Amino acid sequence: MSKAESTETTDNGVIQSVSGPVVSARDLNARMNDVVYVGDEGLMGEVIEIEGNITTIQVYEETSGVGPGEPVENTGEPLSVDLGPGMLDAIYDGVQRPLDVLEGKMDSPYLDRGVDAPGIDLDEKWEFEPTVEEGDEVARGDVVGVVEETVTIDHKVMVPPDAVEEDETAEVVAIEAGSFDVTETVAELSNGVEVTMRQEWPVREARPTVEKQTPRQPLVSGQRILDGLFPIAKGGTAAIPGPFGSGKTVTQHQLAKYADADIIVYVGCGERGNEMTEVIEDFPELEDPANGNPLMARTSLIANTSNMPVAARESCIYTGITIAEYYRDMGYDVALMADSTSRWAEAMREISSRLEEMPGEEGYPAYLAARLAQFYERAGYFENINGTEGSVSAIGAVSPPGGDFSEPVTQNTLRIVKTFWALDADLAERRHFPSINWNESYSLYKDQLDPWFQEEVAEDWPDKRQWAVDVLDEETELQEIVQLVGKDALPEDQQLTLEVARYLREAYLQQNAFHPVDTYCPPEKTYLMLTTIETFNDEAFAALEAGVPIEEIIDVESAPKINRIGVQEDYEEYIEDLKAEITKELRSLY
Repeated sequence: MSKAESTETTDNGVIQSVSGPVVSARDLNARMNDVVYVGDEGLMGEVIEIEGNITTIQVYEETSGVGPGEPVENTGEPLSVDLGPGMLDAIYDGVQRPLDVLEGKMDSPYLDRGVDAPGIDLDEKWEFEPTVEEGDEVARGDVVGVVEETVTIDHKVMVPPDAVEEDETAEVVAIEAGSFDVTETVAELSNGVEVTMRQEWPVREARPTVEKQTPRQPLVSGQRILDGLFPIAKGGTAAIPGPFGSGKTVTQHQLAKYADADIIVYVGCGERGNEMTEVIEDFPELEDPANGNPLMARTSLIANTSNMPVAARESCIYTGITIAEYYRDMGYDVALMADSTSRWAEAMREISSRLEEMPGEEGYPAYLAARLAQFYERAGYFENINGTEGSVSAIGAVSPPGGDFSEPVTQNTLRIVKTFWALDADLAERRHFPSINWNESYSLYKDQLDPWFQEEVAEDWPDKRQWAVDVLDEETELQEIVQLVGKDALPEDQQLTLEVARYLREAYLQQNAFHPVDTYCPPEKTYLMLTTIETFNDEAFAALEAGVPIEEIIDVESAPKINRIGVQEDYEEYIEDLKAEITKELRSLY
């Protein structure tokens, strides 16, 4: 609820004390999670604790200069987001205030305290096209019409979940096509409900569904190490932990740019401003590989940077997941990127310490694991209440201090997510990107996604992946010996294994995010690259068994061309010719 919609009531109170973002008020008649406006400037806050006559509030803006005795105004409504057309190609702060609108109210690029604006433009007109007729029966969540929100996405106008009782229907008594703003009625139901394009929904409450289903389709990212070795499902959960500079943000940017989701919700949760600036500058210029439209046409950004108030950082995750659930209800596949959940946990830690709660491990609140679980549990592949199917995939970056994966946020996240992409500082220092450690990472979705890869890409996809994993595992064991006695002391077959593993690492696992071709690798190319390296492996071991010296096998001229497959636009012909060239050259040695 915006400040303009709140009214003076007898439920209001006065400030008793102020401690950073935490304000205590007395004589405030409020419920848990009610939105209130604090002080003479009307700073937005949320009730987080009630004890007797004292109400504790976390304020979403800087509280400097706010003092005891100032008024606290209660709205009587929970923290909610505005849902409707206009959320895509938009940039919000942590409580869904549109930053471009707020900038227009300022004399400088810095936000003044107490400014507010609705999450979607209440005056913009949208062309509404009905999908039902007068006399049709509709239930909660049913689609009554569509508007073209962007060139990429049709926004489906739905009956609000609370407009019709569960297992009941209502008759459409009036509906017409035309140009409407989001507050105007587009359909009237027999139970008296007037359907508009705008809905409000509490951010801490999951939107209703019929059933969470087992995900069977991969969220194809175009990143070889992710799609090929550690895939995530549509509706899955993943964590990207790693130390500073290991590539968490770039990996999430790649996923936001190229994942085959219909909608992207990118939550910058306490990250540095320049990283969000990069998203804001790059996305409008980049094309969606699926349809050639600008990436921003399917993206909603929540920019809560590290210099913004800490309490708003705590709410931004919930704002993002609620927007994602709304588009899921339309039948879309949504991918939510949270960068980073560590900053979110730090915000909870600060609020918890201000409340003088009993701290858990490393000062984090005892309910850290529960809050993380509540967030990731809202992801999934669902049957919606309107009969459609949609998904929310949640991918959270974790920033453990010093890259220590034993710290509480990483460990509690590991217990929840089913895909773990562990970033490695040593790989990053060697300029191996994405610096995902293939020995520590894993995906629990592989078995349920294999049928899709077998049907859509190649029947032997799981076999090829397992072969690559086995070679990389063997290389890890051999490297320990090499560090002791040197590579030349190994038998020739093990030296050849190291050479094959080198091509897997350099040609297959490495990927250049800034190359126009290599930045995105479709699953078909990922598979063919692996078969090319396997061809070299098979032919090289055949030559070795025939008595050809290892030095001659390694020095063949065709093998280094494997490293150039990633940058080939017409890769199919290149790979076919390269396989033939490798086979011919190695067989000519014996």
